[in-house]
Amino acid sequence: MSEAVRVPSPATPLVVAAAAPEERKGKESEREKLPPIVSAGAGATAGLDRGAKGQISTFSSFISAVSPKKEAAENRSSPAHLVFPNIKNVREQPPICLDVRQKQRTSMDASSSEMKAPVLPEPILPIQPKTVKDFQEDVEKVKSSGDWKAVHDFYLTTFDSFPELNAAFKKDATASFNTIEDSGINAKFVNAVYDTLLNTPQDVQKTVLKGIINSLLREWKGPRTKDDLRAYFILLQNPQFNNTSTYVIYAHLLRQIATLVEADHHFLVHWFKKLSQKRFKQLVERLLQFISLRLFPAKPEEFPPITKCSWWIPSAAKVLALLNTANNLVHPPLIPYTDFYNSTLDHIDLMEEYHTWQNFGNSHRFSFCQYPFVISVAAKKIIIQRDSEQQMINIARQSLVDKVSRRQRPDMNILFLNMKVRRTHLVSDSLDELTRKRADLKKKLKVTFVGEAGLDMGGLTKEWFLLLIRQIFHPDYGMFTYHKDSHCHWFSSFKCDNYSEFRLVGILMGLAVYNSITLDIRFPPCCYKKLLSPPIIPSDQNIPVGICNVTVDDLCQIMPELAHGLSELLSHEGNVEEDFYSTFQVFQEEFGIIKSYNLKPGGDKISVTNQNRKEYVQLYTDFLLNKSIYKQFAAFYYGFHSVCASNALMLLRPEEVEILVCGSPDLDMHALQRSTQYDGYAKTDLTIKYFWDVVLGFPLDLQKKLLHFTTGSDRVPVGGMADLNFKISKNETSTNCLPVAHTCFNQLCLPPYKSKKDLKQKLIIGISNSEGFGLE
Repeated sequence: MSEAVRVPSPATPLVVAAAAPEERKGKESEREKLPPIVSAGAGATAGLDRGAKGQISTFSSFISAVSPKKEAAENRSSPAHLVFPNIKNVREQPPICLDVRQKQRTSMDASSSEMKAPVLPEPILPIQPKTVKDFQEDVEKVKSSGDWKAVHDFYLTTFDSFPELNAAFKKDATASFNTIEDSGINAKFVNAVYDTLLNTPQDVQKTVLKGIINSLLREWKGPRTKDDLRAYFILLQNPQFNNTSTYVIYAHLLRQIATLVEADHHFLVHWFKKLSQKRFKQLVERLLQFISLRLFPAKPEEFPPITKCSWWIPSAAKVLALLNTANNLVHPPLIPYTDFYNSTLDHIDLMEEYHTWQNFGNSHRFSFCQYPFVISVAAKKIIIQRDSEQQMINIARQSLVDKVSRRQRPDMNILFLNMKVRRTHLVSDSLDELTRKRADLKKKLKVTFVGEAGLDMGGLTKEWFLLLIRQIFHPDYGMFTYHKDSHCHWFSSFKCDNYSEFRLVGILMGLAVYNSITLDIRFPPCCYKKLLSPPIIPSDQNIPVGICNVTVDDLCQIMPELAHGLSELLSHEGNVEEDFYSTFQVFQEEFGIIKSYNLKPGGDKISVTNQNRKEYVQLYTDFLLNKSIYKQFAAFYYGFHSVCASNALMLLRPEEVEILVCGSPDLDMHALQRSTQYDGYAKTDLTIKYFWDVVLGFPLDLQKKLLHFTTGSDRVPVGGMADLNFKISKNETSTNCLPVAHTCFNQLCLPPYKSKKDLKQKLIIGISNSEGFGLE
């Protein structure tokens, strides 16, 4: 198997789990290699209850405790309210926790033989009761007769046990289906049964829930067969679990799935990725709702005390991790990674979660930071900002203590990273200042332009960033190459003696994140993937940094034409050696001189053929995106991490780093209208009404130009439009003048135009013809 499973997400800490027990190694003959997957350990059981360790009840005692509370609700119309039997003598399940913190980001393409799932004898299944056609015919008969007996009997039999579930929904009851790519389940039949279930009478729905209880109690002991996994896979899709009154059953189902061995999780992951987008999204939304309502229940009396079910949320988070891994295996993903965000977590104490993760590590206490894919980028920004602020405070405090201990008079300037630069020598002065003040990089940034009066209240800092980025990324400067086809910059492969300016760019990006400044930088997504490879600077300086697995898709984001040519080479049906006449060698122009590089030893003498073309494309892509720019990117990497050296980076995906640095591309001009401040105008003034009528009617490209004209970037900060602090000021000049922008303060100076037509004309001219960042 070629795909690598990374858990919980490509940009988050990986989990290394224990291998399956020795006695479960198997006689498996034709099994794919399984990539690693997160699995439960035997550590923390406290969940979100910080003080109640080990208080984990058995399934039977849980149901017994809940039964009296549910009796009063029996007469409701909800399908899930039923009296559970007092089942005794059920062995307590092992607690759930997970290991997630890992300093190095790794990519593992295959697992050891110990991690392969064992093959257990498949049980003899009952005779398949009905086909999907038979079931649908029974449902149609109900519409005319009103008699649910046949349908009720089907549900009663099917959900009574795991073997019956397999007998009903397995494509072929005699086939084993011991592969990760095919669950052997008739998905169409499962969907039909569940779609019908919610429209059946209450006694039918209660029958299904009682059957699930019996199945879970009966089947969780002992080693698992693939039929057991199929049953879990089917039960997890039950839409009845959307109802809070079924959450006790749902929690135990999740727990049993979460505590499966790693090899079983591999099967589930690959089966999940075969679900339709609709069904997959329903699973994710159901789990997110389960977590949200356990955290903030609308009716707390509906649930057992948190001290008795602290494992609910860890179990749900673990199953979400399996779904997240499945989603990342599909290209394109089944759903956007943002659909895994749980906005409820924005309202909990995120720093407590972060400190728990930091202080207790892998196996003592649960933290949502162990599953960062559920934390929104806005919440992660809060964690990073507060972690940054704490580091700033600690460093400033230490500077103050050092001054006092040496009996020197404290100076408030020691609390800041003070940059004094000349506009005429912006790059060199900035480089010198940052080099001399390397120990102060984590202090609050203050910028002063030599020979200019004024205090930096944020405007000078932003201007310094904008001017510096504008100069460094200019094509004449030679550090970066702008690719018109992809509208992005990439590192120049030209060799030089000093790469300190690349380090400067990395420091600038780090300072921007650290000081909540949005930069107008256009790097391709693979740049941020490289920036997190690894997310923490390795202690061994000999370990390469900024190297990651790259593909033709990554190259396409920078050089689409070249990537298209390589893709054609891979799909060419003729004789590659004769038609392309290429060798394992690449040519690059450096200062007017064509230089050649071998992709492998003796590459100039090795022809590209139909047999080795995949290797050629991979080596070519790796050379362009990794090897040819290694020194440049390594300097850039170390510059960024010299400022942002924080474990909080381990929580981020590459896409989220890009959003933190450059902002989000999603514009909401109505939100901007609601948050705009006015100076000299009121929002009811005719000119302002004209302005918003025009702007809200603009196409997206003109809206982006307006945002770029007024703020220096056409992207939105992580916190949304409200974080822009956008202001429209009255410009008491002739209405023949164009609008003026102060990008350092996100301010638009607008003359009082007398008509909407005049305003629209002047505004379009102004935003379409401004140079660079439109600085004044």
